[in-house]
Amino acid sequence: MPHRPLEGRAAVVTGASRGIGRAVAESLAAAGARVCITARDPDGVALAVRELTAAGAQAVGCAGSVADPGHLAECVEMAVREFGAVDILVNNAATNAPFGPLMDADPELWREAFTVNVEAVLRLTQLVWRAGMRERGGAVVNICTEGTHGVGPQVGAYGTSKTALLRLTQQLAGELAPAVRVNSVSPGLVRTEMARFVWEAAEEQIAAGLPMGRIGEPEDVARAVLWLVSDEARWVTGTDLLVDGGTRVRAASSGPYAVHERLRGAKTTSRSTTNLPTPASAEAER
Repeated sequence: MPHRPLEGRAAVVTGASRGIGRAVAESLAAAGARVCITARDPDGVALAVRELTAAGAQAVGCAGSVADPGHLAECVEMAVREFGAVDILVNNAATNAPFGPLMDADPELWREAFTVNVEAVLRLTQLVWRAGMRERGGAVVNICTEGTHGVGPQVGAYGTSKTALLRLTQQLAGELAPAVRVNSVSPGLVRTEMARFVWEAAEEQIAAGLPMGRIGEPEDVARAVLWLVSDEARWVTGTDLLVDGGTRVRAASSGPYAVHERLRGAKTTSRSTTNLPTPASAEAER
């Protein structure tokens, strides 16, 4: 009999049609959770739901942008209607637009970064809290980034907004305890499609500079999320779990950081999608 620690619980996962978000949805479903996934691509959401269902999961999908408050309300309403409650929320969707130097940043795209990366997280947390999580209890996990500890080329908007998300995580943890635990996971560079331009041509070089000798896989992040939402972490709240292959402790003698070199060489364009590269974290459509 497989171990299903989340049996009977229901989860909402954003940015979940592929990449880290998809891996998280699969991990939660394998642990027994019923999952409601959302992402901007309707075809991607439909495909993910079909494949989750084919694997034996109870899954529904709600396509749309987390920047739209109406979409967020629709997702929570769907989860409550289909599953009776929301016990787990994983805020994974993000944007790194405007991509490039902050002195060239479009103010509208700057505001969008905070709308998607910070405001949407607060809105969704409010919605699940009011939908019954404050009475039933539950767990929220926000996907941040290893890059919040410093600065890096081209990704100032992403790093700044994700640092705000880290602070929001801590504030919510203090306010929603003891009913709801709120934590974050901060990935390093992860092998996702949207991060391909960072790692594809320099994977060996990047991996050589990491203590663990490889870049991350979406499943590495998913395992951390699964632990945080499970009862195994029932005395853990307000923490940030670093899943970076040792990025922050890489040897001083390893020379220039290859991820920064790749980002410096990237074309400066506004990239708006769920999860794009940070100084040490390139998480696509998490």
